[in-house]
Amino acid sequence: MPGTIVGLLLWLGGLALGGKSVSSRDDYVLHIGGIFPIAGEGGWQGGQACMPAANLALEDVNKEKNLLPGFTLKLHSNDSECEPGLGASVMYNLLYNPPQKLMLLAGCSTVCTTVAEAAKMWNLVVLCYGASSPALSDRNRFPTLFRTHPSATVHNPTRIKLLQKFGWSRIAILQQAEEVFISTVEDLEARCKEAGIEIMTRQSFLSDPADAVKNLRRQDARIIVGLFYVVAARRVLCEIYQNSLYGKTYVWFFIGWYEDNWFEMNLDKEGISCTKEQMRQAAEGHLTTEAVMWNQNNDTTISGMTAEDFRQRLNTVLRKEGYDIDNRYPEGYQEAPLAYDAVWSVALAFNKTMERLSKQGKSLKNFTYNDKETADEIYSAINSTQFIGISGYVAFSSQGDRIALTQIEQVIEGKYVKLGYYDTQMDNLTWRNLERWIGGKVPQDRTIVKKVLRTVALPLFVGMGAVSVIGIIVACGLIVFNVCNRHRRVIVSSHPVCNTIMLVGVIACFVSVFLLGVDGRFMSPAEYPRMCQARAWILSLGFTLAFGAMFSKVWRVHRLHTKTKADHAKLFMSKQKGSSIQNKVQPWKLYSMVAILLVIDVILLAVWQFVDPLERTIEVFPLEPSTQGDDDARIRPELEHCESEHNNIWLGLMYGYKGVVLMFGLFLSYETRSIKVKQINDSRYVGMSIYNVVVLCLITAPVTMVIASQQDASFVFVSLAIVFCCFLSMALIFVPKVIEVIRHPKDKAESKYNPDMGVSKEDEERYQKLVQENDELQRLIQEKEDKIKQVKAKLAERDKLRGGSGGSSGGGSLPKDSLIVADFVTGEGTSDSAIGGGISLHTRSSRASGSDFEFSESYL
Repeated sequence: MPGTIVGLLLWLGGLALGGKSVSSRDDYVLHIGGIFPIAGEGGWQGGQACMPAANLALEDVNKEKNLLPGFTLKLHSNDSECEPGLGASVMYNLLYNPPQKLMLLAGCSTVCTTVAEAAKMWNLVVLCYGASSPALSDRNRFPTLFRTHPSATVHNPTRIKLLQKFGWSRIAILQQAEEVFISTVEDLEARCKEAGIEIMTRQSFLSDPADAVKNLRRQDARIIVGLFYVVAARRVLCEIYQNSLYGKTYVWFFIGWYEDNWFEMNLDKEGISCTKEQMRQAAEGHLTTEAVMWNQNNDTTISGMTAEDFRQRLNTVLRKEGYDIDNRYPEGYQEAPLAYDAVWSVALAFNKTMERLSKQGKSLKNFTYNDKETADEIYSAINSTQFIGISGYVAFSSQGDRIALTQIEQVIEGKYVKLGYYDTQMDNLTWRNLERWIGGKVPQDRTIVKKVLRTVALPLFVGMGAVSVIGIIVACGLIVFNVCNRHRRVIVSSHPVCNTIMLVGVIACFVSVFLLGVDGRFMSPAEYPRMCQARAWILSLGFTLAFGAMFSKVWRVHRLHTKTKADHAKLFMSKQKGSSIQNKVQPWKLYSMVAILLVIDVILLAVWQFVDPLERTIEVFPLEPSTQGDDDARIRPELEHCESEHNNIWLGLMYGYKGVVLMFGLFLSYETRSIKVKQINDSRYVGMSIYNVVVLCLITAPVTMVIASQQDASFVFVSLAIVFCCFLSMALIFVPKVIEVIRHPKDKAESKYNPDMGVSKEDEERYQKLVQENDELQRLIQEKEDKIKQVKAKLAERDKLRGGSGGSSGGGSLPKDSLIVADFVTGEGTSDSAIGGGISLHTRSSRASGSDFEFSESYL
């Protein structure tokens, strides 16, 4: 747009001239204008070396007798500083100050864009010796432009070829925000898309590349194409060093028309914070692509010189102009052959045009800015120009672009080494196999990300699984114990069915420990959602069965206690009338409480599963270094989760419902902490179990939400909470029962005693007392029977002795000196009902004749 505006202004100025020819004093001098970027701070200041090269070409052209016979070629030039506005001003001065110019030479893409867009207004052909912008290939926009400098797009086929050669299919681009580089990138993107190469990111900067380079690092760019002028290139290289984007894992592509030691030049002058050593370190190994600007075969050119001859002449001129080329070449040194050949192209085109015009009776010296016919002849002549020049074979395409080979170089030990050449027209890559990589191998074009699924550590899974198996075995054993001893009072009074329900829930909770540890190591992703559903159902239902059974007991205890005071008055009145009021515990009420909680669980889980089912989701963690020490590889940890679309809502419903039940159970346990009822003899232990469950649930639920991303910690924490709750609950409720059964192996629940029949507390105490008395009497009777047997045995022995000595006296009377005392204490008036229907005693007494011995005999 700025070039168009400037062109319009210049066109208006041209109209003011009225097409009048401005001739020089010497009608046999052909004048051309030259715009050279020499001074300035930014852009390309290639005029420093290109202008002396152009002057050498003028000398050689004017010495050639067969070229432009009778005419000499003269160059009028000025400095544009690579600024398009200043370049337009220089052009204006060249055109509106005599003598009249036949053609314009220009350098620097931004200046060439402005000049070439405006030059068509004066029917002037523009030949650019130093402009690589792909935008200049647009014939509609620049109809009279030619250039000896190849378009920057000539690098792109070479870059694509190198990417394919080394197997790189993913690149990043860093560019300076200039039209030449923007156009180049657009062409590169199109070629990459066609070749199947991914451009992962495209970063641009105006003057400070710091942020752009940091973005490349954040996005893990490995193969990076850099497009910028040399001043910006030094800033970029320093940022590369400071961000460690160099070395064996990175490859940079730079533009090849920088000076060979560009990364060591002007560091202090340009305010570069890196040292020369750091710059050399960052530059090591980078690749460059550039159009061949020096004849590689050392052939004799149209000027009669070889490329080396020209180099020596140019060096001599540069030394005379004050350049210290032994330490530093002036900018534009690489492009100097292009400027030299540009002048020769002008001379050859003028020579051919003169031949054609002479046939028409015209001459170049009569050219005016309105003479389109002569301008077309010049255009046609330069379009067909071909020759061997210092820069190689010179020819132009239909877009006015230079057709040239591209050269590939690499910095090895601080110096550029030629690796090969690429012929775009023939698609031929000549490779010398001299490349050298810092790491000893071709770098990867990306970090090789290995996805690693984080799983629960196998020892933890096996350990918790073993504990759970033990818990399941213990729970099954307690179920058997509960069933086998269901006739004992200690079991009957604790409601064994509720205890069995609790144990079934405990077993389900132990099974859920296994499900929590099962992950992608044991099943495919397609099967994982079923595992998620199984976890939710089994853990939730197991909790409801286990806690619900305990909750129902505490609830019934609280209900019985709250009715006690109200029933005291009724009980007193009933006793006055000879009747009693009994508070019965009806088992179906306990079971119905568990069933209600279970139904709520099933409804919530079923709706959850069908409306918003749990699915396998992956949590992705930041990249981690490879465990094998490979710099090109990183590990991408992933963790499986069971989540639904509205997961938090469903968890809130489940946690809210179960939280209410937990809090209510905690309240009931606290209220009944000092209450004992014969109908539920383990209510205190159940209350202690509820305390344990509530506390662990309140701790576990929030903690697991915080450590959900730590699979081992989360699994162990939840598993330990489940295992601890289950084992402690089983211990509190069943250990006292087991001990009681062991201590009283013969204790059975008589048919007269049933806690569900509503026996009063006084009757129960009286019954227990009678049972104890009966046991004591049975022990005493056994002792007396043993003594009676002893007495009878001695009596029989005495009768035997007396019979052997001549019979007995007094019909079997006992002698006084043979005193056998049988002492037996009996209780008179004892009846069956007095001792609980267990003992009946009858007593008979006799006195032996002739003896003072009294014998008492009793029978059971």
